[in-house]
Amino acid sequence: MSGPSTYEPKTGFTRWLDQRLPIVRLGYDSFVDFPTPKNLNYWWTFGGILMVCLVTQIVTGVVLAMHYVPHVDYAFASVQRIERDVPFGWLVQNIHSNGASMFFLAVYIHMFRGLYYGSYKPPREVLWILGCVILILMMATAFLGYVLPWGQMSFWGATVITNLFAAFDGGTGIITNWLWGGFSVGNATLNRFYSLHYLLPFILAGVIILHVWALHVVGNNNPTGVSVKSRADTVPFHPYYTVKDSFAIVLFFILFAIFVFFMPNALGHADNFIPANPLSTPAEIVPEWYLLPFYAILRAIPNKLLGVIAMFGSLLILFILPWLDTSRVRSMRYRPIARWFFVFFVICCLLLGWCGARNPDHLVFQTGVDAEGHATGFTFLMLARINTAYYFGYFLIILPLLGLIETPKARPASIDASVLGGRKVSSSGAAVQPAE
Repeated sequence: MSGPSTYEPKTGFTRWLDQRLPIVRLGYDSFVDFPTPKNLNYWWTFGGILMVCLVTQIVTGVVLAMHYVPHVDYAFASVQRIERDVPFGWLVQNIHSNGASMFFLAVYIHMFRGLYYGSYKPPREVLWILGCVILILMMATAFLGYVLPWGQMSFWGATVITNLFAAFDGGTGIITNWLWGGFSVGNATLNRFYSLHYLLPFILAGVIILHVWALHVVGNNNPTGVSVKSRADTVPFHPYYTVKDSFAIVLFFILFAIFVFFMPNALGHADNFIPANPLSTPAEIVPEWYLLPFYAILRAIPNKLLGVIAMFGSLLILFILPWLDTSRVRSMRYRPIARWFFVFFVICCLLLGWCGARNPDHLVFQTGVDAEGHATGFTFLMLARINTAYYFGYFLIILPLLGLIETPKARPASIDASVLGGRKVSSSGAAVQPAE
């Protein structure tokens, strides 16, 4: 927690404003003098990176909205006009389209960091839940935005994803017709998606404000998972972490700039440069790369309803994670067995993304030939099913059991001791010799 305010107005105007609207005090206490654990590493800089990404997406999105035409006859052409005729439109478009990928890259790293260091454990449950809400809002916003260029992949992606909701209405089409605004994906659908895509980032910004507020109530977690015990465990946020975050943001935006200026279409799909045609179905319909793991989970289940439930369940299960992990130790730095299962979990997510981008019937490797001369072997569908099972097993079986049977290593007595190499304590609180 930040504790009592240390802000002192220096001028007559700031004293006058502080008595009526203490916004300067709020900013000072939140982003200047906020006591932050002194042992945070660069994995903690992705929070600041995400804030910059959000601002970038909102600003470029507002500019693009000034020139975009949400009509099925003109949407595709308006995007091409933005890139070719609007001054610096190509730059704004490339920043916005690649910015979505950079946003998701940063948020996935941010969440994997939270999983590894136990940032979801008490008293940070609400902070974690708000983060999960942010992830879902980001996915919804990204999907809606992917439809707007109205290319082949946009149109058929919207058709496939909206048809998934038919699994919940018993085949009546009530939900899908409401989403479409008619009886098929068309102009009403595009208008609805455009309106929601413009609105959701501002709702997302509001939830992020709540997320930051919750963070400042309970304070930062840290690599040791040991709670702050005194001022000796912390340093002011400025200049220590503002400089560190700024350096990380610059490095991240160098990567961002490489995509924007040298390979702006590398993360997109070639079929989306073809105008939408309801009479011509693409050979492969795949979402953007950041949604591929969940798409693989959907396709891994043979039943449509169960597949949709599994896809949404893979996100909803994150909300109850704080109550699934039974270990009293936060950081996996001191949980050697859990650390290996976490590594397998990361590999599982990467493999799911790989499976989501491939035809499920294609072979991962060949084991033989059938009677008709066709190659047989281990398919991407089989690989997706194995990794889907591990994904849910990690949360529902592995984490609950590990907390009961695993013996963690000794932890530092305090954050300050971890930095200075002081004594360590066991999970029960007793002093012990430093762990090997």
